[in-house]
Amino acid sequence: MKKDTIYPSYVQKVKQEAESLLQILESSNIMARLLSNMILKGIGGYPVANSAKIISGSSYHNGMKYFSTVPNDPDTHEDFRPTSKLENQGLSLKDIVELDVKDNPVMIYMKGVPDFPQCGFSSLAVRVLRHYNVPISARNILEDPEIKNAVKGFSSWPTFPQIFIKGEFIGGSDIILTMHQNGELKEKLKDIATSVEKSE
Repeated sequence: MKKDTIYPSYVQKVKQEAESLLQILESSNIMARLLSNMILKGIGGYPVANSAKIISGSSYHNGMKYFSTVPNDPDTHEDFRPTSKLENQGLSLKDIVELDVKDNPVMIYMKGVPDFPQCGFSSLAVRVLRHYNVPISARNILEDPEIKNAVKGFSSWPTFPQIFIKGEFIGGSDIILTMHQNGELKEKLKDIATSVEKSE
């Protein structure tokens, strides 16, 4: 007797899930690359697996500061909802964006987080900024459409990623890349990189 005939619905379901996973992996070169990195490095050595220090809506992973917002999801039981939501801090979304930009020398609003960008433009911006070894603070705009709209309103710029350096809106990945290529970015980040070196 064939194994397929013993549990045909179960085997069929597993096959369908495997085929679905393969389609997703094939359509996402980034995902496949990250998964293979996880396998090669081992889960424990992968930065996302390291423990993070959570501080009122932000977390630190390998020296990088990430911000997290969790939309009010009615399907999540209140026992499992985060206790430190941004809306509970009495700040408007505009105030949050202003504080992000003011308090972080390099702030990027992006799709995903620096260790796991979820679009090519965000990935490019992070790679260029990492070249200068400066601390990058990031907020994932995919987590909350309201923060995404607040950032658009704050900068008057329609696309993402959006990069702010020392409180000044710079632009997106194309502008950062151009500044990197012509030396402007090195000059703009010089004192940030210097202060990081002094603190170490």
